[in-house]
Amino acid sequence: MKNVKGLLAEWESAPRTHLTAREYVVRLPIRDAARLEALAEMYPGVGISGIITDLISASLDELESAMPYVEGDRVVEEDEFGDPVYEDAGPSPRFHRLSRAHSRDLQAESIRNRELKNGRK
Repeated sequence: MKNVKGLLAEWESAPRTHLTAREYVVRLPIRDAARLEALAEMYPGVGISGIITDLISASLDELESAMPYVEGDRVVEEDEFGDPVYEDAGPSPRFHRLSRAHSRDLQAESIRNRELKNGRK
């Protein structure tokens, strides 16, 4: 899991991750755009696109960890003391399920695009 604090150290070494073939276009408030430009100047090896990618990734990780656990009705296991552990009826399970489905779709799209680029069908 990425966190915002760890990004500065990561940008110093600047390893990149696998990216989707799909691009997302956003318009930013001037203050945020100016801060991105400042970071890009401070870390020229990363670039604005890399900085935006990392900030979004870290923010999504933090958002995911902030999703509340909501105790459901169904017991899914017992803890080490024999007490029931109830299913999570909060937003996390749905978010994980949707994320996995979209991840599969995006990976398949990436493979198709790579095959088309290499002349395979």
